[in-house]
Amino acid sequence: METHLADFIRDTEPGRTAEEILRRCVHCGFCNATCPTYQLFGDELDGPRGRIYLIKQVLEGVTPTEKTRTHLDRCLTCRACETTCPSGVHFSRLLDIGRAVVEQHVPRRGSDALLRSALKNVVPRSGLFGAAMKTGQALRPLLPKALRAKIPPVPSVPLLSLPDMPSGAQSRTHPRQLIALAGCAQASMYPNINGATRRVLDLLGIQMIEPQGAGCCGAVRFHLNDVEAARADARRNIDAWWPLLQAQAHVEGLVMTASGCGVQVRDYAHLLQDDAHYAAKAARVAQLTRDVSEVIAAERERLMLLLSVCAPLPKSECMLAFHSPCTLQHGQKVTGVVEALLTAAGFTLQAVADAHLCCGSAGTYSILQPDIALRLRENKLHALTASSPAQIASANVGCMAHLQAGTALPVRHWIELLDARLNLLATPVSI
Repeated sequence: METHLADFIRDTEPGRTAEEILRRCVHCGFCNATCPTYQLFGDELDGPRGRIYLIKQVLEGVTPTEKTRTHLDRCLTCRACETTCPSGVHFSRLLDIGRAVVEQHVPRRGSDALLRSALKNVVPRSGLFGAAMKTGQALRPLLPKALRAKIPPVPSVPLLSLPDMPSGAQSRTHPRQLIALAGCAQASMYPNINGATRRVLDLLGIQMIEPQGAGCCGAVRFHLNDVEAARADARRNIDAWWPLLQAQAHVEGLVMTASGCGVQVRDYAHLLQDDAHYAAKAARVAQLTRDVSEVIAAERERLMLLLSVCAPLPKSECMLAFHSPCTLQHGQKVTGVVEALLTAAGFTLQAVADAHLCCGSAGTYSILQPDIALRLRENKLHALTASSPAQIASANVGCMAHLQAGTALPVRHWIELLDARLNLLATPVSI
């Protein structure tokens, strides 16, 4: 695509990045075939190709309008278009640049600005968000339906018909260690996810540690166009992790239990590339970050030995539909790994139509664009439940909460299901 960027951005780092991305685009339109909003609206401007044209015009000096911002706001940043694109167009990075420029010309006002400010100031603060979540859970029966749907109830039933794993098995130390991120929303909404990960890794001979001082990965603020705050989140986390990565050779890297956090941390190298003090550290952290499914898949031999002594799953519990979050399959390019692990654990995975399409959660998108998010959720749940599974599994807290609000079927993190399969084992099997 030929470009003629305006003076205000041409010789800047964002301008050079944008120009390189724009020139990769060959107008083929393959991206529209996998864009959730284009599927809903059939409007060229609500697909990646149309948004690329809008951003190109703005960067070439055309004054954007609220309509321009609306079409960019409607993008879920699901990155399905990047998976589809034969030319390697890094659309999400171009979108970040375009959104920042558009908001300079068309600033947020009124309730839109207030809501976005509340989200980026409350959600990333785990203490504040946790207190709000506990209050919401206590008052959940009294809340309006729309708000109640955003708050997961306190779990009251076991995941599977198996007894809990003895708590002593959670405290063993191992020569091999991985750093985990407690995060912001997940720790309050679904605290068992990291607990389940700790227990599974323990059985595989790996100790999971959560250093003090780490917090939100920065994704919430980044996608709300507060890039400097997102960089501050990244620096804080790197400061919390770096002493362990440097001083202890047995700390192998980082394990991410939320795919949304994983894709953000893996992007730290780009986020801090111009920071002289953190660029090298950020690149190292990004290189050492793995999704929990990748970690466990690398220990497949030991896992299969553990599973070989587990009781068969009851038929009523083995039928499973897996929703692969966009941040896992499109952002991190991790595909088929979770599905293989669940199959090895005895689950029968149901076929899911249009598995590449977003569920509508997309971080804060379901709050900022509720009408679109609900339509996408309805489509996704129709696909997930078409074969009448016993439950739904996913790999990201936002997807789980969004989907659970629309179905009576249990929606779990897949690591919780694997943990429940293994939790009869009081001690690891000798190999």
